[in-house]
Amino acid sequence: MESTAALLLRRTKFSDTSLIITWLTRDHGKIKTIAKGALRPKSPFAGMLDLFFETEIAFVRSHRSEIHTLRETALRNPFEGLRKEYARVELAAYFVELLELLTEPEHPVPELFDLLHRALAYLEGAVPERRVLLHFENELARLLGIHDEGNAHTALARTCHQMPESRRRLMEKLG
Repeated sequence: MESTAALLLRRTKFSDTSLIITWLTRDHGKIKTIAKGALRPKSPFAGMLDLFFETEIAFVRSHRSEIHTLRETALRNPFEGLRKEYARVELAAYFVELLELLTEPEHPVPELFDLLHRALAYLEGAVPERRVLLHFENELARLLGIHDEGNAHTALARTCHQMPESRRRLMEKLG
């Protein structure tokens, strides 16, 4: 069994009682786990698997697929302040969407974990602004080694071939 710090990026229903969870982890990069029985009322995962939660997870690697088995979670930080304003959630979701597009499965990049962690912590108590989005993009491009003298948005778009549609809406909303 392996354990690591993790940020919950995505939850997908797998069955009536189980979820597939996509995590960004400090030690293993982006991984997927199955949380068997997570939707049962008395599940040990109850209340522990929500978007943007920072947890310590323990999982067992699968030798046959990219989906590992989640065994334990310990909530570290739910980033409750994110949920106080919809614009904060939208910006956090954009950051997650960008990282999902630009990261390879099971390729550890602790700097990206730290970047997302700092962004979520900042958004927890700050007003979402255009400069926050632009700063995240600049830092992401720099950490990926694709930042040129132009703007980070162009470098990121060139790398992932298509920026998330949510960016345009966010830029309009954030002024």
